[in-house]
Amino acid sequence: MKQRRTILAAVAALALALPLAASAQDFPARPVKLVVPFGPGTTTDIIARVYAEGMGKALGQSIVVENRSGAGGNIGSDLVAKAPADGYTILMGTVGTHAINPGLYRRMPYDAQKDFAPLGFAGYTPTLLVVAANSPLKSLKDLQAAAGKSPGVSFASAGNGTSGHLAGELLKVRLGVDMVHVPYKEGGLALSDVMAGQTQFMFYHPAAVMPHIKAGKLRALGVSSAKRTAAAPDIAPIAEQGFGEFDLVPWFMLYAPAATPAPVLAKLRDAVAQAVAHPDVKAKLAAQGLEVPVLKGDELAAFGRSEIAKWSELVKRSGAQVD
Repeated sequence: MKQRRTILAAVAALALALPLAASAQDFPARPVKLVVPFGPGTTTDIIARVYAEGMGKALGQSIVVENRSGAGGNIGSDLVAKAPADGYTILMGTVGTHAINPGLYRRMPYDAQKDFAPLGFAGYTPTLLVVAANSPLKSLKDLQAAAGKSPGVSFASAGNGTSGHLAGELLKVRLGVDMVHVPYKEGGLALSDVMAGQTQFMFYHPAAVMPHIKAGKLRALGVSSAKRTAAAPDIAPIAEQGFGEFDLVPWFMLYAPAATPAPVLAKLRDAVAQAVAHPDVKAKLAAQGLEVPVLKGDELAAFGRSEIAKWSELVKRSGAQVD
């Protein structure tokens, strides 16, 4: 009797496993949805559409981009965290959704590490510290001196707890001065006020500021990454200018729900790798100022853990908090 029950249990387990194995083998049999947790036209959206095209070609199936913005990216990210773990719903995550928000929001709807399986590093974009072209600030030493004399020196960002805000907070520490943070509803408005001299500086991505630098409307005083960026090779990193360690870069990573079957994850990860290697994708990412280092397996998970620790400390230091 015991042997019979064992055989029946094994048959039942096999019956349950067969549909899963078959579906994984056939994946993808229909279009895949790539959720962007921010609005159309944002940097995240642009990058996601580049990957959607490249991954779609690799998989032989279309990838449809769906924008689900709100709560700093938490709404769209939570949708993917709770989606069926079949590979048909994936996410373009960011430094905000997976490193900053866990420390910024009092109540998170998802666990940034446990609820997702990383598919591939989509790239990072060092930000540039920019001032108006007619600003008297020609260097970080000028900025340090001005802020030391006056408490009215201000910096703009796309909002409380954003990477630009936290980069400004770290700069205050490195320069040893106090400066006023002015949050805006979105980065374009903040940049316009910097160019008009309403605020003294901001950190923003190269794709947005380089055209204004070339047009003589902005001046860059430094790069937020530890190394120089290909998007602006002539601009020295803050870390090279004698103010201590400085390495903060917004980044993007593709994720699937954590329980997605290993064979499906393997296909999606291979599609990401093929997309990154394609010349057209490389050119489009470079146009956005993106650099894409190769991170695989355990490196992806280790990167995520280290970034949460780094940005959470900055959030705590800034005092920013969202209910």
